[in-house]
Amino acid sequence: MTVLASVHSVNANARPLVERLLREAAALGVQVQADPSGVCIVDAGIAAPGCIAAGLLVGEICMGGFGVVRLRSGDGWPTWLEVSSSQPVLACLASQYAGWSLSASKEETGGKKFFALGSGPARALACKEPLFAELGYRDRAAHGVLVLEVDKPPPRVVIDKVLRDCALAPDALTIVLTPTTSLAGTTQVVARVLEVALHKAHELHFDLTHIVDGSASAPLPAPSPDGVQAMGRTNDAILYGGRVHLSVRGSDDAARTLAERLPSSNSRDFGKSFADIFKAVEHDFYRIDPALFAPAEVWVSNLDSGSSFHAGGVDIALLQKWWLN
Repeated sequence: MTVLASVHSVNANARPLVERLLREAAALGVQVQADPSGVCIVDAGIAAPGCIAAGLLVGEICMGGFGVVRLRSGDGWPTWLEVSSSQPVLACLASQYAGWSLSASKEETGGKKFFALGSGPARALACKEPLFAELGYRDRAAHGVLVLEVDKPPPRVVIDKVLRDCALAPDALTIVLTPTTSLAGTTQVVARVLEVALHKAHELHFDLTHIVDGSASAPLPAPSPDGVQAMGRTNDAILYGGRVHLSVRGSDDAARTLAERLPSSNSRDFGKSFADIFKAVEHDFYRIDPALFAPAEVWVSNLDSGSSFHAGGVDIALLQKWWLN
């Protein structure tokens, strides 16, 4: 089934945002350099300090320029992110979702093994994930951008793989590095609150052609210098503070079922901090209940009937308990 028509290029649409990131690098606290082959590497939080504004921009880059990410103030926590897209399947699943597995062995790197999940528009050039066959989407563009949530630059063997799979010349590829322990990294992960809902809808086998618009919000925590805690905070922000509103078409029964089954409260692990859950499964993501990866609160509005359905709820008091000292 074709969900997306290949009329929009996520890489071409994101290119002006990438150029802005490079142009305003100093003001955004990021460092830009070309590797020996000419690939543009953007450090947004490893050696460079980065900032929230950089994270907001990276969030929009991840969405292929088909989404808006902005700050607002809110109750119970001082800073929230708001995310919206009028092309949510394209922006979130065909671009933003961190689904491209990139790894290298110790033998290949001559040192430590490397693993990262690539996200952003370049995924749609390579189309290495089964998801793209389901979406019926493949991008073709002269430039590509990939985002990696890592605390060290990728090794040569991984960069070469990306170039080969994306069919790009080195000077046409930009790789943005955003460790979750940084301001930019924490921001761009929490900016995935809408994407988490889209991915869960896909896992629930909801007809993606019926999702026509989406908006979401989540509290923005302070990053932790501890990698597991930093990852835990960004996930908790979505699992317990994320609120999503999807506009859909189709039957009321399908819309109601989506609203009821989508929230994170459907998981057996709901109520525990993500960092504690991650430690309990010995850092193996695949042992975590898949139902947990969802926003806390969901609203689904059926444009064909005018009916809206609601399930779940945010728990800011629980987040305050974990985040406040």
